[in-house]
Formats: sequence, C-alpha cells, structure tokens
Amino acid sequence: MTTDQLIATAYHEAGHAVMAMTLGRPIHKVTISPAQLQTGGSRLGACKIEKGRFKASKDWLEDEALILFAGMVAESHFTGQYCTQGAAQDLRAAKRLLANRATSERQLERLESRLLDKAEHLLGGQGHIKAIELIAQELLQKETISGRAVRHLLEQALQEGS
Repeated sequence: MTTDQLIATAYHEAGHAVMAMTLGRPIHKVTISPAQLQTGGSRLGACKIEKGRFKASKDWLEDEALILFAGMVAESHFTGQYCTQGAAQDLRAAKRLLANRATSERQLERLESRLLDKAEHLLGGQGHIKAIELIAQELLQKETISGRAVRHLLEQALQEGS
C-alpha cells in the first residue's frame, strides 16, 4: 500500500468512526493494520462498531447507511474526490439496505443521493472535520486505536470547534 493509500484509508475509517459516534453508536476499535483484520478479503481497514447505542435512533436503517457513506465522504476530504472503487463494499452494503425502503431504482438513487448529501452535511462542520483529521493521524501513528480514544478525540475536536 502506498503512503497516499494508507492516509486515504485512515481518513476513510475515521469517517466511519466519527459518523457512528455522532449517531450514538459506540466504537470498539478502528484499524488500518492488515494484521488486525480478520477477513481474508481486500479490506484495507475496519471500524468495529459495538452493539447497543448511547442514544436512541430515529431511523436505524438511515443511520446504518450514513455510517457506510461516511468513509467515502471523509476520504474525499483528503483526496478531493469520491473513491467509489475503494468504498465499493460500503456502497454495495448501503444499496442492499436502502433497497428495502425504495420501491423503484429511481427512488433508490434519490435516497442514496439524499443520504450521501446528509453524510456530507453531518461531517462538514469544523469539529467533525477536525475529529476525522485527529483520528486519521492517530491511526497513521498507531495503526489501531480503541473506541475510547475515538470518543476522546471526537469530544476534543468538538470542544475546539465550538
């Protein structure tokens, strides 16, 4: 993996973590270490989300789709564009989830577009951008960080951003 790919992966996984925490989902750990991945596939990193919630969800399915889109959105803050190839697994999973709600292909496309815009909006604030940067930097230094570290960095960034 090149340095740029490693950095992009760190931003991608940080995006999943920040969105999950923002939506009340606790994080177990985040990694960009191939040794920490327990899949034999082509994943470059992982954000392990714990079961349960810090707060109730208004719409579980929407939350899950937002978390899936958040990796690509955060990565684009580093690369300047969406990397649909790198986010292919996330995008397929989001499409499968959202297909349960859409009655036509056109409605599915509109729903995906609306939630991608919402993910951009939720991660676009200064505090969230700073949190993604801090978490990505921590991942680049340590390869794997705990959910507790993610929460600390998110809270620190949000306090600085307000």
